[in-house]
Amino acid sequence: MPLIHRRIGLLFAGFVGLLAFAGFKASWLGTVKATTLKHAATTQQVSEITVPARRGAILDRHDVELAVSEPADDVAVTPYLVKDVPRAAKVLAPLLGADENDVLRKLARRDTGFVYLARQLPAQSGAAIAKLAIPGVQLIPTNRRMYPRNQLASQLLGRVGIDGHGLAGLEYSRDAVLRGHDGTRRLTKDALQQPIAVQDTVPAEAGKNLRLTIDAAIQSKVEAVLGAVGQVYRPKGATAIVMDPRDGEVLAMANWPRIDANDPSGAPDYARQNRAVGFNYEPGSTFKPFTVAGALGDHVVQPDTKFELGDTIQVADRTIHNNNNEPGGIFTTEQILAQSNNVGTITIGLKLGAKRFSRWVNRFGFGRPTGIDLPGEERGQVLARSKYSGSSMGNLPIGQGISVTPIQMADEYAAIANGGMLRPPRVVGAVGGVPTQTPPGKRIMSARTASDLRAMLEGVFAPGGTASEVSIPGYDLAGKTGTANKVDPRTGQYSTFNYVASFVGFAPARHPQLLCAVMVDEPQGAIYGGVVAAPAFGQIMAFALPYLRIPPH
Repeated sequence: MPLIHRRIGLLFAGFVGLLAFAGFKASWLGTVKATTLKHAATTQQVSEITVPARRGAILDRHDVELAVSEPADDVAVTPYLVKDVPRAAKVLAPLLGADENDVLRKLARRDTGFVYLARQLPAQSGAAIAKLAIPGVQLIPTNRRMYPRNQLASQLLGRVGIDGHGLAGLEYSRDAVLRGHDGTRRLTKDALQQPIAVQDTVPAEAGKNLRLTIDAAIQSKVEAVLGAVGQVYRPKGATAIVMDPRDGEVLAMANWPRIDANDPSGAPDYARQNRAVGFNYEPGSTFKPFTVAGALGDHVVQPDTKFELGDTIQVADRTIHNNNNEPGGIFTTEQILAQSNNVGTITIGLKLGAKRFSRWVNRFGFGRPTGIDLPGEERGQVLARSKYSGSSMGNLPIGQGISVTPIQMADEYAAIANGGMLRPPRVVGAVGGVPTQTPPGKRIMSARTASDLRAMLEGVFAPGGTASEVSIPGYDLAGKTGTANKVDPRTGQYSTFNYVASFVGFAPARHPQLLCAVMVDEPQGAIYGGVVAAPAFGQIMAFALPYLRIPPH
């Protein structure tokens, strides 16, 4: 009996000790750890999530939607909370637009407490998933960027990453105003992580809309014309710009090949580039008017100044021929420009002299960005006067040994068209409903020089001119063709196979209201600007002039 009593006593003492410890622990948890435990419990039940701001829309000048944001959901899961994994995978897969086995693998993971099942799922699909109330599956509100016109102006608009930040084009350069300010939302959840109460603590502030200077109808026509050029001449790429030379507003900026802005992943890198601002090339004969402009500005020549020219010219150790070995003869300045005579243009450049030529090139703004409100603009390249060789004046006056971008050439010709003022082109017309200011211009040539050039450039479309086969009934046109050899990167010499064909022009010739520049990189089957690029200019202007109700003559 004593042994039994001792055992009972020990059991009783142990029970009392455990009871005392439990009481102490309960008291400690209720006092010392109360705040910490309360916070942990609240955190499990209440969480704050970021509510992305609705990204501002991008519109054309007539409020046609080019880029918009619509509500969407990221779908995530806490795998260990999913009770019936096979069934959940079966019902979720079609709503996610995913393979059932892929969903099954994600739901079956036990090495993580958070897995994305889908990003930026359309809100309609998200609502259907919410109705399923699958334990562990949660919806995180977000937005997804959509481009209603698909391929239209895709390189200009750019794209947005999965995190909502702009990655290219206007989406990148204007990201700060488009993105807005995110808000905060407090969610109260049950034990299975399903929301039972929602409260916005900080409302999201939507981004501002951008209204562009772009006209969707003109943009669409330009892209169609470039598409036809692409089919016929199979070039490496092509670009066209339409702008109002009076104020620098860009009405169209197109690139070929086109890419689908809603699915750019399959496009090669070069196709995503906005070549209008990012492609350097030698302008060739489209540069010749600026050689003549310098000579006119310094009163070295007049439009009717006559030159007796051969079919070649020797500059230091270099012999330069006319295009197609055209014969020499007596030519006026106007004829030299209209017929794109190499020997005559170099003769004018030599008459001007290297020092003054270099000064005019810098005054015109070559070798500097235009300042257009787009990212990725190249500045082109201009040879410093100190680096001129003996033969430099045998190639620079005819647009060799200097590089430009399409937007630079459009902007420079706009100065000829508007009376001599160079101003930054622009594609954004208003931000959040507030119009942007027209940038001030800088005079780069006299009004008289610009007027003389406009008259001379009409000759390009006259019989014997390099674009004589292009015409638009009722309209007088002015412009210049360009055909430039590309430098072979393997040899460092000019290629005899690869060329850039280009054309820049405006109308009406005497009182210009519209300008178009076309550049075609490495066309196949034909190489001349008058054959490849000038007809594209004609087709674009034949649509745009009456569309904009610009009267003939």
